[in-house]
Amino acid sequence: MYEAAIREPLVTGDKSISDVSNDICRPIENKPTKLWWLGFSISFICLMIFVVSIGWTVWEGIGTWGVNKTIMWGWDITNFVWWVGIGHAGTLISAILLLFRQKWRMSINRSAEAMTIFAVICAAQFPLFHMGRVWLGYWPLPLPNAFGSLWVNFNSPLLWDVFAISTYFSVSLLFWYLGLIPDIATVRDRAKTKARKFWYGFFSMGWNGSARNWHRYEVVSLILAGVSTPLVLSVHTIVSMDFATSVIPGWHTTIFPPYFVAGAIFSGFGMVLTLLVIARSVLNLQNYITIGHLEAMCKVVMLTGSLVGVAYLTEFFIAAYSGVEYEQYAFLNRAFGPYWWAYWIMMSCNLLAPQVFWFKWARTTPWFIFVMSIIVNIGMWFERFVIIVTSLHRDYLTSSWAMYSATYVEVGIFVGTLGLFFTAFFLFSKFLPVINMSEVKSILRSRE
Repeated sequence: MYEAAIREPLVTGDKSISDVSNDICRPIENKPTKLWWLGFSISFICLMIFVVSIGWTVWEGIGTWGVNKTIMWGWDITNFVWWVGIGHAGTLISAILLLFRQKWRMSINRSAEAMTIFAVICAAQFPLFHMGRVWLGYWPLPLPNAFGSLWVNFNSPLLWDVFAISTYFSVSLLFWYLGLIPDIATVRDRAKTKARKFWYGFFSMGWNGSARNWHRYEVVSLILAGVSTPLVLSVHTIVSMDFATSVIPGWHTTIFPPYFVAGAIFSGFGMVLTLLVIARSVLNLQNYITIGHLEAMCKVVMLTGSLVGVAYLTEFFIAAYSGVEYEQYAFLNRAFGPYWWAYWIMMSCNLLAPQVFWFKWARTTPWFIFVMSIIVNIGMWFERFVIIVTSLHRDYLTSSWAMYSATYVEVGIFVGTLGLFFTAFFLFSKFLPVINMSEVKSILRSRE
């Protein structure tokens, strides 16, 4: 008779409830380690590069970038779509897996939610500064008509982005902060200085752990999860409409919404793996972020990578089947034109590389998972670059054909947003619990 194997525990090391509090609060209560200072210093230097690059852009204008009349979108929108995609895994892990009662999410949801917030902040920089006159950045907002005959264009996908990103950020921030409240109260109760007790007490909003507190916490969490779930699908769908509603060959296709959503989850889980492999080693959280957690995320990466690969092949088939010479040329130009190297990097990183996760060794070896997570995010960046640049640089008119290459200013802004992202994450890991203590305590010795 067949007997199902007993699943590995979600928390290893035979931890008690007090052990959970001690282990997760240790990075907050102790002085930062040398590794933390090293990572924070590198990130902060990159953040200063961002400040200098953005300052130069505002002072001199968009002419400091490599964009031109033909290729009006370059690294800026490439990075915007890339960062928005990275932000998707946090809400997916928090909301959808919560609704499906997946307990393996409990050790990774806090970091993923924080990653979502920081990634959306990074993404918002690019459309804002691409406007050129950043001091007029409030114009896309649906404000009362105080500008004479100027009205926002509600038919524009770029305006849909404003609504989608602002809603997504607001709900994600609220969801993240709500989950933090019980853990902030725990840190408050353990605080040994008046200043720490005051500030953690202020942000814990009077949490006392009563049955009424927990009941309201559970109800609001489920409501926010229900609200957040359609946002996971809608936000990147709306971002894809920036392209799909145009008439540019290679863009106006109905496959873009599901294709972009799958790619967003793919790149988002790649970044979660990057962060958690580092966090579990630097913060000594191997008993909470286990090999089982990494393996589950690797399976999601493999699935979504395969979906993205199917989308790539489908695009080629539809272009060939359409009989439209402009569409056919757009895809042949992607694969064999001047930017062929970017296309084949994309295919190698997104379609071929994740297939190694069919092997258990690849899914359970932390250093290899870390390398693969970097490869995934490189591939997804090149996907956005290929979609944007190779479709624009060869227009209907040969007289408007042009090439694009990024300038040092554009590279500095991108490196700077990486610095902004990791600086924020390092500060988060120092002052707030990176793992949801209250949820992890509920699954001690659980084998589900």
